[in-house]
Amino acid sequence: MKFQPLSNGIGVEVVGLNLWERLPRHVVESLVAVWSKAGLLVIRRQALSENELVAFSEQFGELDVIVRDDWKSANRPEVIHISNMKDASGHSIGGLGAGELDWHSDQSYMCEPATGSLLYMVEMPREGGRTYWANLSLAYAALSQATKARIEGKHAVFDYLKRQSTYDDEAPMSAELRRKTPVVAHPLVNRHPVTKEPSLYLDPTTTIGIVELPGAEGKALLDELNAHAVQPSFVYGHDWQIGDVVMWDNGVVLHRRDPFDSTHNRLLKRTTFRLSAARHIVPSGFRVRETTEAIV
Repeated sequence: MKFQPLSNGIGVEVVGLNLWERLPRHVVESLVAVWSKAGLLVIRRQALSENELVAFSEQFGELDVIVRDDWKSANRPEVIHISNMKDASGHSIGGLGAGELDWHSDQSYMCEPATGSLLYMVEMPREGGRTYWANLSLAYAALSQATKARIEGKHAVFDYLKRQSTYDDEAPMSAELRRKTPVVAHPLVNRHPVTKEPSLYLDPTTTIGIVELPGAEGKALLDELNAHAVQPSFVYGHDWQIGDVVMWDNGVVLHRRDPFDSTHNRLLKRTTFRLSAARHIVPSGFRVRETTEAIV
């Protein structure tokens, strides 16, 4: 096993692993140690069944079953399908379609988000669909002292309703999905339990304001932070290949996707799991009464 830095020094490529095999404990511990600091791991040339994908993922934390029943695999509910493909009856086999996905952090709309995410590329078009990750620890370090002081102790408000409205294949939010995703708040700044370095916690597609600031002022500050956090010097862009596995820590990175031709098939399989708060930033939130309609 070898570790090779990715471009911009954001994340690490891991070479020499067969993820369909059960990994020795010392290998898993090495991956955890590197991942907790790098925030992003890329492992290429894999061939995984859904059972093998689950077996690999659960070595890093308790697997989570997301709130979207319509995206789950029929065989393993811990696995969701990210796809524009449809079955023989014309029904979508997964979610998120073929359109552009703006910068976001998985599960930021939950009070206690499962911050570990993994994507496995199964089928893809020749062009489009490039994915990008932005390192929020580097973004925090580059802020002015005045801005750091301004955001210390502040909490952003996260509403899944805002994010769902950006998807190109979505019907209006159901009452059941609204019940599962109440509006929550998380600290804008968290500190890594191992390195002690502070990091931003943002989600441009989901945040609607700041608890401690009036609506317009909070939105303006979020817009400023969001624009700062995704500057090219903080971003790694991934050109997918069939068999790629990408793992990331939603406590310290944002991600987004380019659009692709909707007439071409694309299928990724994703797992989500609860990373250890002893090794990773795991934001702790609380419910708030504000809604998108009240703040925006």
